[in-house]
Amino acid sequence: MAQSKENIVMFPFMAQGHIIPFLALALHIEQRHKNYSITFVSTPLNIKKLKSSLPPNSSIDLHEIPFNSSSHGLPPNSENCDVLPYNLVIHLLRASTSLKPAFKEVISSLINQGRPPLCIIADIFFGWTCGVAKELNVFHAIFSGSGSYGLACYYSFWTNLPHNKVTSDEFVLPDFEEASRIHKSQLALNMLEADGTDSWSLFQGENFPAWVNSNGILCNTIEEFDQIGFIYLKRKLGLSVWPVGPILLSLENRAKAGKEGGTSIKFCKEWLDSKDENSVLYISFGSMNTISASQMMQLAMALEASGKNFIWVVRPPIGFDINSEFRASEWLPEGFEERIRDSKRGLLIKNWAPQLEVLSHRATCAFLSHCGWNSVLEALIHGVPIIGWPMAAEQFFNAKFLEQEMGVCVEVARGKTCEVKHEDVVAKIELVMNETDKGKEIRRKVSEVREMIKNAMKDEEGYRGSSVKAMDDFLSAAISMKNKTNGRVNNGA
Repeated sequence: MAQSKENIVMFPFMAQGHIIPFLALALHIEQRHKNYSITFVSTPLNIKKLKSSLPPNSSIDLHEIPFNSSSHGLPPNSENCDVLPYNLVIHLLRASTSLKPAFKEVISSLINQGRPPLCIIADIFFGWTCGVAKELNVFHAIFSGSGSYGLACYYSFWTNLPHNKVTSDEFVLPDFEEASRIHKSQLALNMLEADGTDSWSLFQGENFPAWVNSNGILCNTIEEFDQIGFIYLKRKLGLSVWPVGPILLSLENRAKAGKEGGTSIKFCKEWLDSKDENSVLYISFGSMNTISASQMMQLAMALEASGKNFIWVVRPPIGFDINSEFRASEWLPEGFEERIRDSKRGLLIKNWAPQLEVLSHRATCAFLSHCGWNSVLEALIHGVPIIGWPMAAEQFFNAKFLEQEMGVCVEVARGKTCEVKHEDVVAKIELVMNETDKGKEIRRKVSEVREMIKNAMKDEEGYRGSSVKAMDDFLSAAISMKNKTNGRVNNGA
């Protein structure tokens, strides 16, 4: 009789930037650890989209739990941040706490069916799941798609709100001084406005303290280059921290999970094939971000003035529906699209691009990025230097870390409202892409990081990389708890 597999329940927050790393983790465990099955929990519309994202040979069980956005004052069918304006994201976060009874019922039902979860892996915004796991005697881990440094800064900020205790524009995180000074311009708008009584402060004030009931944190990072945040999280929370990255979707699965309406992989590859090695700048601000109309105009002017080849993933500027049609004649310099098309020097891609294909291509030299951690990892694993333009959340901390601690990035702008001058953008592009001393140093360091990542991922006879070992240690910890309790779980009744 075949031995039954240990079941792992995964539960991400309802945003593509959270769901995609969770899906990558689920597929990683399913493909490399054959003794485990995955139950992936989300709301109906997210589950519907996930069904088309799974490989045909996957046995991941997609389990939907009910959610009615209208009953929480949200527009109908608003089950994902991608369909909401920024000001309503906090409303979806607060509404997500209403999923607790349904989620608890999922776990209790699995227990009653004789399939008790080995562990629950939940989102950083779902701190309340720690209490559910503790009540039902199930091992629990928080999974962060971010790096340890970015997560540490984010956690420290929300638990201290230090920007309100100084009169200057700079401050230090009181329990994370190793992060050095932070400027208020490195805070996302919701963080800059946080005063302890606002909606974000109140939400995080309940969310983060609940982490104490977890058994540990899985971080999508590499221990070798992300030590500062790794050490802080272990010290501050007193929990195990497992750096298991890079956890990324394959090119094929990434395309399935991407948005429709983009440019085909074949077309992008053919365009890149026609370019010289290390001659192309790739520009993308992620699936949820865009820049202002004036910033967009200055960036376009910089690209033209630089004379560099480029691929630019464009979306309508701030103030317009990010998913609507892009009107180049209105938002870019007059004749810009025609000139770059005729010269074959640039490629404007609407909505979605095959990012892994672009970053892995020999022609790609640098990545102008919002510094979302998924994108950062995809650049580093392919040895591509980063020009940082952080937009939201912990992206500002990521950019700071990449530039000041790792030396693989130069920052060109901050946020969606800062003044951008095309001359400054040209200078940063040339600094990274030309044969300057700084450019050479960045390329040398990013090559070193690429090797670190390769070694962390190695799983050979007689050698396990740090990330492979961390994943094994996490699974062993979950098994150990099960063995100590003789597999006893509570059904919540």
